[in-house]
Amino acid sequence: MLEAGASGYLLKNATKEELEEGITAAWRGRMFMSAEVSEVMTSPAAKSSPLPMLTAREKEVLIHISEGMTNQEIASKLFVSPLTVDSHRKNLLAKFGVKNTAQMVKVALEHRLL
Repeated sequence: MLEAGASGYLLKNATKEELEEGITAAWRGRMFMSAEVSEVMTSPAAKSSPLPMLTAREKEVLIHISEGMTNQEIASKLFVSPLTVDSHRKNLLAKFGVKNTAQMVKVALEHRLL
């Protein structure tokens, strides 16, 4: 996004103050990122790690998938729709660069993500 010209990045759980600060920075032509995003982008581990960056929700979904839960079961547990879980599953498969759930769980176990 930044390469495409975005003025910054805020997480959806940003506080009111952080949102105001981000809007003001963009209005003034400055770059602004949430503290968590800045940490991730500047950490040496993130730059050298071949592992995908997972959101908290993707980690939750990955754990439930590894427990053998179906999309419907995960959706009920997380209070979201099965389509949302399916989207997370597809995103996880893409991030891990694998073709199926079994491969994804195997890679996650190998890298101690589970």
